[in-house]
Amino acid sequence: MTSEQTTAFDLSASFKAYDVRGIVGESITAEIVEAVGAAFVDVLQLEGQTILVGGDMRPSSPEFSKAFANGAATRGANVELLDLISTDELYFACGFLNRAGATFTASHNPAGYNGIKMSKAGAVPISSESGLKDIQALAEQYLNTGSIPASGSRGQIGVRDVLKDYSEYLRKLVDLSGSRPLKVVVDAGNGMAGLTTPAVLGDTLLPKLPLDIIPLYFELDGSFPNHPANPLEPENLRDLQAAVLEHGADIGLAFDGDADRCFVVDEKGQPVSPSAITGMVARREIARAKAQGEATPTIIHNLLTSRAVSELVEHDGGRAVRTRVGHSFIKAVMAAEGAVFGGEHSAHFYFRDFWNADTGMLAAMHVLAALGEQDGPLSELAREYEPYVSSGEINSEVDDKPAAVERVRADFANEDITIDSLDGSTFTANDGSYWFNLRPSNTEPFLRLNAEATDRGTMERIRDRVLSIVRA
Repeated sequence: MTSEQTTAFDLSASFKAYDVRGIVGESITAEIVEAVGAAFVDVLQLEGQTILVGGDMRPSSPEFSKAFANGAATRGANVELLDLISTDELYFACGFLNRAGATFTASHNPAGYNGIKMSKAGAVPISSESGLKDIQALAEQYLNTGSIPASGSRGQIGVRDVLKDYSEYLRKLVDLSGSRPLKVVVDAGNGMAGLTTPAVLGDTLLPKLPLDIIPLYFELDGSFPNHPANPLEPENLRDLQAAVLEHGADIGLAFDGDADRCFVVDEKGQPVSPSAITGMVARREIARAKAQGEATPTIIHNLLTSRAVSELVEHDGGRAVRTRVGHSFIKAVMAAEGAVFGGEHSAHFYFRDFWNADTGMLAAMHVLAALGEQDGPLSELAREYEPYVSSGEINSEVDDKPAAVERVRADFANEDITIDSLDGSTFTANDGSYWFNLRPSNTEPFLRLNAEATDRGTMERIRDRVLSIVRA
């Protein structure tokens, strides 16, 4: 870094609640990243310890990894560069090796973005409430003074590959060797699943499983030439859906750019909701925990997952705990409750056996195991986990979000409902026929509606009624 500095650095545009995310060359540069690496070591008191640094396939990730490592080494930490990794590989490494670490990724954001996800040793998340703001403040200080002071002794920088350890660990958690043969289409979206899928589900590093993997867009390419690596958007699933039908596959899997989220389509090319996946995995994890002597295993679900999740958990003798949306909340509640598994409507899935962190690959393996141990198609298996009809998330651009919510409250004042405010406002019909949640976005002028009902007619009636009031 140079000693001549005229710009006053303010990193608030790129430091979010849970991670760092910005436009390459503007709000995230090698100079900024080097300062963040130094601050990371100082705030977490990692001088003399070894930290882990990796990145995804975005063109800027290798340069940023080296800059972060250089800043960390200047402040006296040793660094092991993990090279190309998925985000859940970082969580694995931080848990398995019990070290703090960082990975460069902007998840499903477009090609011009990059960012940093940071973790404490044991894969404990870092958020704005647990060190991220302090890292930001110290990095700004280093940038504004124009130098990072050297610690007593500079740390060493080396290289480590964790892909085989990660793959072996996941295979120990879910044994797919006895599955019936399955034809599986995987859309990696040119993201990190192009590296992790052959390692975990294929035979590049480990013995072959009874899976015929048909790859879509496995070439690592951070310019995303085929479609954005965001499977939450229905248009980004179209190639996967077509390929499942074309190949007569049993299942399709789609991963986001950093491969921490997984979406599933059935043999007919129809999406299986993340709530259904949550229920399916919860059932398996409850049974496994009970077999190991746990009386009432706890399952976490956010308040936007289907009501079917909590009903299934209680039916199977588990305990369902409802939480706010957002992975730092889920991880904190997972740890506090000793939960065995947690699921979100956004296809983030969390496992106690994975240091309470989220991993799309482990969730996919559970679904493959559930499908492979019975003879029926996935569409039939999924149907028992999707008894209700959901609207999906619908955004309305609203200037005065609190006023819009109050209008809805007034309109439903005479209905037999219960309203709670765990996260936004959730309106639940006391006869069980429907519920809906209105939640303001923290970063955009949107009010988000999610509705669910016992039948399509009720869901559409409630959805349309609420939207007409919100958008009035």
